[in-house]
Amino acid sequence: MGRKSVKENKNRYQEIREELNLTREEASELLEFISDDRLEKIENEKTAIRPEEVLKMSEAYKKADLCNYYCSHECPIGQRYVPEVESKQLSQITLEMLATLNTLEKEKNRLIEITVDGIISEDEYADFNKIKEQLDEMSKTIASLQMWINNELNK
Repeated sequence: MGRKSVKENKNRYQEIREELNLTREEASELLEFISDDRLEKIENEKTAIRPEEVLKMSEAYKKADLCNYYCSHECPIGQRYVPEVESKQLSQITLEMLATLNTLEKEKNRLIEITVDGIISEDEYADFNKIKEQLDEMSKTIASLQMWINNELNK
């Protein structure tokens, strides 16, 4: 049986493994192609984790949010283009989505006014950016809902 880690600054992969009360050896068996030695190097940040390893951990640990974590924190492309999605309760996700939809409904006519001529003039940029920010929030809320659903389906 493995020893309990006393390391203070654990990375996300180690935290999740330990939340599941798995030793590295047990996790390695679940992960099939990731040895316990490689897992130790990943958790101690002596080697970078590969995308296929994150996918396998996400499936084996039943934690869909690991993929978002990897993309938003470790992948150079994802760090630029993938927002971190917070894990939330369904009720909170639903309320956020409804609030954003209500706001967008109010802004819909302004968006039509701005884009009808195919040109965004200087005096329209502030309103257009505000609408873009609201759409970004809606996108994050949808991603949060998708993550919640994936976690529920994987239980």
